[in-house]
Amino acid sequence: MSYLTGRRADVRFDPRLLLPSARSVLCFGMLYNGPKPYSNELDANDLGWIARYAWGQDYHDVLKTRLRFFLDEATKLSGPFESKICVDTSPLLERSYARQAGLGWIGRNTCLINEGKGSWFFLAEILISVELPPDSPPPDRCGSCTACIDACPTRAIIPTVDGRHELDSRLCISYLTIELRGSIPEAHRAGMGRHVFGCDICQDVCPWNRKSSTECDPVFHPRAFAPPLEKMAGLTEEEFRELFGPTPVSRARYQGFLRNVAVAMGNAKLERFRAPLESLAGHPDPVVSEHARWALALMPSW
Repeated sequence: MSYLTGRRADVRFDPRLLLPSARSVLCFGMLYNGPKPYSNELDANDLGWIARYAWGQDYHDVLKTRLRFFLDEATKLSGPFESKICVDTSPLLERSYARQAGLGWIGRNTCLINEGKGSWFFLAEILISVELPPDSPPPDRCGSCTACIDACPTRAIIPTVDGRHELDSRLCISYLTIELRGSIPEAHRAGMGRHVFGCDICQDVCPWNRKSSTECDPVFHPRAFAPPLEKMAGLTEEEFRELFGPTPVSRARYQGFLRNVAVAMGNAKLERFRAPLESLAGHPDPVVSEHARWALALMPSW
């Protein structure tokens, strides 16, 4: 993920490189959890899993629209000031700012966790030229719990020398299915299970999410909850864009998504997946065909 280095890395140390007049950072969280079951509650091997945050409309557009409205209302009350909206793609250490703002603590799974609402929320910030009194971070309430560490199938949550934990993106299913271009290392494919875009396991097992609100904005309701793998394997590029174009799933790109579907079908080892995998094995994209052949080699022989 080279886009995280260079000048963008430098900007993370000082938000004034994004807005020279910045004096305060306003931090926001928007819930996206819904009533559908968690990934560890879904047993059907013929269904793929898409990370919860990517079920509905792209959150970048949603949050920017809401924050522009907030700024308009704030300006009416206080008068004009300089500002900059940042939603995910801006080089800010969002979790750290959100922690300092009191929105939650950073858990062992590296997600920001709010004591009353869990971790199912998007983060966004507004840099403003107005100096405001700062908030303070809440205490860390993970205690001795290691549920997320124990549940991660690729062992991506690793201890650091100072006794904390960090995420090794090279092992994370979210990285493997979204950010990684090209071939997925064979050693990590089995651990991906039926995940075709992202992963929720470390949040699904977190005790703080047991009572998380499921009343998210309708724009985040799923367009394709736990899609059938066989159907996904047969999508044309146009159908993929039509189904997932307005959602974060489009980031994986069509070929990357088919690659992930092939791995998920291989892990399921269902005989009825043989035909769609044979079709993918003949796909013109060499990465898709290679992963389909790998999956076919896992099919049971009778």
